[in-house]
Amino acid sequence: MESIVQGIYEATRLIVSRDPAVMEVVGLTLFVSGTATVVSVVVGVPLATLIALTDFPGRTLLVSLINVGMGMPPVLVGLVVALLLWRSGPLGALGLIYTPAAMIAAQAIIALPLVTGLGLAALQQLDPRLRLQLLGLGASRAQMVVALLWEARLAMLAAVMAGFGAAISEVGASIMVGGNIAHQTRVLTTAIVLETAKGEFALAMALGTVLFLLAWLVTLVLTTLQQRAGLPR
Repeated sequence: MESIVQGIYEATRLIVSRDPAVMEVVGLTLFVSGTATVVSVVVGVPLATLIALTDFPGRTLLVSLINVGMGMPPVLVGLVVALLLWRSGPLGALGLIYTPAAMIAAQAIIALPLVTGLGLAALQQLDPRLRLQLLGLGASRAQMVVALLWEARLAMLAAVMAGFGAAISEVGASIMVGGNIAHQTRVLTTAIVLETAKGEFALAMALGTVLFLLAWLVTLVLTTLQQRAGLPR
């Protein structure tokens, strides 16, 4: 209990004083997880739309892979990405191992099934007659897709929040592909693991508090957008 109280006190002090080391870690955390979330949305939403509106061979198999990906252990993703980016791996020549780019790739892969799976579920919950009605009113296929995405916007924003939550809370893959290198690849989750291993529980708790506040603030912004979008006009 004492460590928790000290951690909250230390977190407050670090935030108020804008400790340079903490601000650096917070900035990298936002950059890595934010970029990974954007990548997962840019890829996941069109993929979910394609699957929801198209019937093609292997569709059920693809959906099953997306669903199993939603529960895929992050450490397994980290292992695969590390093997690909390792110096002797197929992408080793790119020199991305132990860089923020590698962490972004791993977190994007972790978030992608969540964004795609939840987005797909959101589109499939819409009344199928809505699609026919839009086409009957003369809407082009592109206009129909935009209208369907707008109708599913609340659930889509929930999918984005789930993807961001998975990215910013990830630790195993980030350590495997990023190495937890100070001033280069150290983010809040990996810093918490390091301080805990060192026995610095108060500092670890402080960093955990900062991580919670950061995740909550970003989610609050997305939730505000979601709720405003759901209000009757």
